[in-house]
Amino acid sequence: MGRIKYYFRRLKALDYKNMWRIAGLISKETGKFRLFILFDMIGCSFIYQSGYLDYFEFEFYLLKRAERKTFITGGIANSIIVKYNQKEFRHKFADKSEFNKVFREYIGRDFVDLRESSDELVKAFLAGHDVVMAKVTDSLMGYGVERFVTAEIEDFDLFKQERMERRQFLIEEYFVQHEAMSSLYPESVNTLRMITFFDGKDVHVLEGVLKIGNGGHLDNFGAGGMYTVLDDGGKVLYPAFDKDAVAFKKHPITGTDIVGFQVPLYNDIVEMLDRAAREVPQIQYVGWDVAVGQKRPSLIEGNYNTGVFQMKPSLTGSKEGLLPKFRKVIDI
Repeated sequence: MGRIKYYFRRLKALDYKNMWRIAGLISKETGKFRLFILFDMIGCSFIYQSGYLDYFEFEFYLLKRAERKTFITGGIANSIIVKYNQKEFRHKFADKSEFNKVFREYIGRDFVDLRESSDELVKAFLAGHDVVMAKVTDSLMGYGVERFVTAEIEDFDLFKQERMERRQFLIEEYFVQHEAMSSLYPESVNTLRMITFFDGKDVHVLEGVLKIGNGGHLDNFGAGGMYTVLDDGGKVLYPAFDKDAVAFKKHPITGTDIVGFQVPLYNDIVEMLDRAAREVPQIQYVGWDVAVGQKRPSLIEGNYNTGVFQMKPSLTGSKEGLLPKFRKVIDI
């Protein structure tokens, strides 16, 4: 029943125009008819619980049935969330302001919530920081995040009014990242998505992903960013790619090598997550967004409803997804 509800919920939210566009891109790449691609997408949604973006991102159009079965699709990821993340505790992650309070020890930056703070406190906060980030507390994929230089805020009342109207209740100190991370692309904080599972005794790091900005102030896919996966030691083995499937061995703006890049303080990141993942044991499966500072890593947010980042087979040479690896730890 849960699977059926999920399917119809996704169907209701489906962007048919973009699905048709993606089918066209695949048609041009493969030489197959667009309608054939479209029907294959629909078939995969029933068989593998995959959305059309899963189909595109994981290159299902290049894979055989047995190979497709090894990938964690949106539907499979949702089944993990439903089974292992208790509804009563999800709010600790869903609201960014509440998350900051629960995980204050790990976030490494100052913040205020406009809903709870006096004007005097907010003014003092702005006076104490050159750059701040305003965030919608319940948004996804970086939506509603804005960067402000505090010296350019001329009218405090107007600033606060606009933030409240846009539901940007959370104002955070801008995070200064490690110089190695900045070398990739300095205009955004380039973060890691670290997926962990807490089995009640041990914390398992199932996947490490490096997200990199490209042309904006955010590293998210939807903001023009790109991602690639890390090995167990925090090193990049494969090119990064963006939402249009363009692959990058070097960053197109900075020229910094992406393949071979070593994430600094990676052992510290793993150690931090081993502690953080135990704080709310009722949420066992989490995708943590981690930023790397000069001396320590910091949590940006935690996603109880994280998707899974899997590399394109054309970039890795491997046609196996992460499902076999996850099943060694999680009963899926």
